[in-house]
Amino acid sequence: MKNTPASATTASATPATRSASASQQDTAPPSSHWTAWGQWLALLTMTADHLSRYVVPDAAGLGWIESTLGRVAFPLFAAMVAWHGLFNTRNPARYARRILVIGLAAQIPFMLMPRETDTFVLNVCFTLAGGLFWAVWLKDSASGYRDGALSAAGAMAVAAASLPAWYLLGQWVEYGHVGLMIIPLAMLAMQVLSQRGDSAIQRLVAGLSALPVLVMAAQMNHTELAKAFTVATCGITLVLAAGAARHIPRPALIMPRRLWLAWYPAHFLVIAALLWALSLSGHAP
Repeated sequence: MKNTPASATTASATPATRSASASQQDTAPPSSHWTAWGQWLALLTMTADHLSRYVVPDAAGLGWIESTLGRVAFPLFAAMVAWHGLFNTRNPARYARRILVIGLAAQIPFMLMPRETDTFVLNVCFTLAGGLFWAVWLKDSASGYRDGALSAAGAMAVAAASLPAWYLLGQWVEYGHVGLMIIPLAMLAMQVLSQRGDSAIQRLVAGLSALPVLVMAAQMNHTELAKAFTVATCGITLVLAAGAARHIPRPALIMPRRLWLAWYPAHFLVIAALLWALSLSGHAP
């Protein structure tokens, strides 16, 4: 078969074909290579935070980790859950259930960690899964309005019906009510930022969509340093949604899926074993 030069092929394409191709590019989900980097960063910063908090003695002078690197993990986990729930899965509710299974597996090891109070708390996987379930609920109510299945008042009523569940669950999970709000707000902001137009109004709306996420991120910590790390982490993930994600290359080392799923409960078991060994030797932190 005779080879046709690429320039000739492009020139012979009809305007309708070129328009369809451009439309497909516009609707294609953004690159998710950054999440492969994010997995490593989230797990390593989380583990460093927990080791410095539970295992390393205060005299070691590593308390700064909790207010710096330790404040990267949760917003990064939340951003990746929001990203995958928005761009990379056809069934976000099923994705939330998988997160919930990890949370159930990790709850007993999580409860073995030393605590200042005996208050029962559900681990962060319940926060992430609950936030994603809430986002799905709100998105479904908005879709019902767009499709004509619900009136404006009906859609608002369906959305408002989720507030009691948010209020009740927020009293039992890590990061509380604010942590549950991060994922729905992040999904909304990521969608608006990824689909923003070139006009000044569209860019302004896209920028404003990021503000609630950053405001909520600032509420999750007490010190200014910790707030800065949390807000900066959320801000970077929103910049990725705005188009920077396409510049992130795929890492050479992809985290194995089983390691990704097992790390959270397993690292608590390892820390519990270390604390038990230290207590037997009389060197408990």
